[in-house]
Amino acid sequence: MDCGVPRELIDDLAAEFDSLQALITSETDLRRPTPAAGWDIRAGVSHLIGCDLLAKDAIAVPDEFQRARPTTADGLTELIDSHIAARQDLPVEQLRQEWTDAFAALSRAFQSTRRHQKVPWFGPPMTPATLATARLMEYWAHGQDVADALKAIRRPTDRIRHVCHLGFATFAFSFANRGLPVPPSPPRVELRLPSGRPWVRGPEDSDARITGNALDFALVVTQRRHRLDTSLTCRGEVAEQWLAIAQCFAGPTGPGRPPSEVS
Repeated sequence: MDCGVPRELIDDLAAEFDSLQALITSETDLRRPTPAAGWDIRAGVSHLIGCDLLAKDAIAVPDEFQRARPTTADGLTELIDSHIAARQDLPVEQLRQEWTDAFAALSRAFQSTRRHQKVPWFGPPMTPATLATARLMEYWAHGQDVADALKAIRRPTDRIRHVCHLGFATFAFSFANRGLPVPPSPPRVELRLPSGRPWVRGPEDSDARITGNALDFALVVTQRRHRLDTSLTCRGEVAEQWLAIAQCFAGPTGPGRPPSEVS
């Protein structure tokens, strides 16, 4: 079958799920706060479960999904809050089982997609591969929150390239989402993946340029670190403006993180 999600991307998403779930054991205090203001570990996991189920429905029953999805930012916030509230009293093992089941259902849905299919989501419809990349980004970003809450060190892998891709692809969105004029061209982005391989996007002759390691770029575009807490270097006004507001996730503008929030 002409699957809409490359096998490599499905495998990388599964590996990201496994990596995060391994951090949360039967001994984990789900009430431990994360660096995301107002969110504890339970809230992050509950949000992932809810969004996995929504993504599965968007693929499997798109008409029903479109009828039920919120049409306002407040409605989306209420939906996210409902995912968290519905699971606020679950013991850790029951939460993990719901999580495993939801992710398995999403994986099956991705494997049933077709390459030219369009999936409705919160914004313009997207390809199954783009939705899978967005889910991987969410897993990686919330995984960083959990790791920070538990004082755990995650070894970065080249799976981070998917997050970097989404970060670059949402250059225009980051400006438009704040009601700002979109620059005519993105900066040149030159990064090093954890393996040492280069990762490059953007026009080679651009006056604006961002260089550094892929981990730092991913942390900034997911708003998990302030750019001043990274080793990224910027050249040009557009590059500076973008990194100050970069947001690769859908929804209202995120508050970002102040400098040196995480020690």
